[in-house]
Amino acid sequence: MSVIYSRAPLRISLGGGGTDLPSYYSEHGGYLISGSIDKYVYMLTHTVFQKRYRLKYNQMEEVDAPGDVVHPIFREALSRHWEGSPLEIAVIADVPAGTGMGSSGAFTVCLLKSLYLARRRSITPGALAERACEIEIDVLKEPVGKQDQYVSAHGGICAYEFGTDGSVTVDPLEIDDRTMRQLRNNMLLFYTGEARSASKVLSHQVKQSAANDQVMLENLHRTKEMGHLSRELLEAGDLEAYAELMHEHWENKRKRSPGMTDERIDTLYTLARRSGCIGGKLVGAGGGGFLLVYARHPDDTRQAMAAAGAAELPFDFEFRGAIGNEAI
Repeated sequence: MSVIYSRAPLRISLGGGGTDLPSYYSEHGGYLISGSIDKYVYMLTHTVFQKRYRLKYNQMEEVDAPGDVVHPIFREALSRHWEGSPLEIAVIADVPAGTGMGSSGAFTVCLLKSLYLARRRSITPGALAERACEIEIDVLKEPVGKQDQYVSAHGGICAYEFGTDGSVTVDPLEIDDRTMRQLRNNMLLFYTGEARSASKVLSHQVKQSAANDQVMLENLHRTKEMGHLSRELLEAGDLEAYAELMHEHWENKRKRSPGMTDERIDTLYTLARRSGCIGGKLVGAGGGGFLLVYARHPDDTRQAMAAAGAAELPFDFEFRGAIGNEAI
């Protein structure tokens, strides 16, 4: 039992995204709908015969102690949640970082899951998510929200309510089989060809929320309302109305911060709408990554987006959340 396998899913936000940042929910409470998908961050952790820490991601580090690690999440997770001998950890993911599907949160959740398994300790999804949030938000001071960590830890399609005291309530949606089949068939993801730093995009929102900027707060209040309405429509199976709400959600979101969109993204979204998409939006903070659309005629949309050079990422929803194996 010397090799630990762990994986944590990425996610697509389905309504209310942006209200999970402490700068907003600590005063007003937040609410969003999000679903984990079958695209993952994977890790292999080797626990024996290691003289130094060897970390393999898009770079490679070899150091004597956790405090010497350059990668901030690796450094803080190992410093706080590992007391054993040196480890070798290799990371790979289904999609590039900076593409709007919560890869940083999934990375942190996946790493902590592997460390707890290596210590032969169990941890609940809620505790796993909170420890990941602590590292990213409290320790590293990243201007990010709690959505990514919670969705990755829990899996499924859930409503997440963020209390002013920092508490998080997780409530799985009750979506019938017919509606799930329609979502799988008509909801499509396309890569815009741009990666971006979520922290840079979100820093403006954090600053304006903290300054009690009324335009920003009204935007986020409406976003939270759309989170509640998204749940109602998804559970009712009214997907065309939900898709129309996606369009409103995107129009509202693009007003929130500079850098939320660009000419390439606007062109792709216009092409998608002309091909029969009712609505859509960028997943994640904005500024690049993946465009999520709800298409009346999926094949027509695929053809239009392929002609524009936007590759599709086929996906399904997943319902397991972060998992691991004690031995391979």
